[in-house]
Amino acid sequence: MNRTISRIGAVIVTITVFLFAVCMIIGFSFGSYLVCMLLPLGYVMMAVGFQHESCENRRVSANIGVVFAAIYAGLILLVYYAQTTSVRLEDLNEQAARILDYQRGGLLFNYDLLGYGMMALSTFFIGLSIQAENMVDRWLKYLMMIHGVFFISCFVMPMTGVFTGMASGEAGDGGTIALLVWCVYFFPIGVLAYRHFGKVNS
Repeated sequence: MNRTISRIGAVIVTITVFLFAVCMIIGFSFGSYLVCMLLPLGYVMMAVGFQHESCENRRVSANIGVVFAAIYAGLILLVYYAQTTSVRLEDLNEQAARILDYQRGGLLFNYDLLGYGMMALSTFFIGLSIQAENMVDRWLKYLMMIHGVFFISCFVMPMTGVFTGMASGEAGDGGTIALLVWCVYFFPIGVLAYRHFGKVNS
């Protein structure tokens, strides 16, 4: 059961990252928001799977990774649930739209970046907890740890206002390209995690 749930989480991560990239390419914002609400659910399932199998001397790192995963999930679900409900269905005034509309680069856009910063920290600590015994595990471990670097930009850059222009469209396709690059990077993590949990006897 533990292995099955963890593998399902890895499948959800892999599929949602792929669908997120497709939705961005075709300009289907509502679809992007929907899959972004499924991604953290799969990621939490995956993170807890790594935490469950971690050995005693790496358990603290794995536990920290799960806590950051939960924070990430909470922030992202709030952001995108707002986009698919209040922002889409209600007639918001200008001030409310600037705060709530993700595409306007306001508060919820910054919370979205903070959420993915928490995800980056989570992958870093989960990566630390992985005992790499084969090539798949080594690639998975290093990809997750290197992904932790994204925390710096996700946490600091919103304070500079750099990402606001990307969210509001002033930077052209720069924001979309950056997200597609992230998808290309993160997609293999889901695939490798699926293979990893297929070999774990838990």
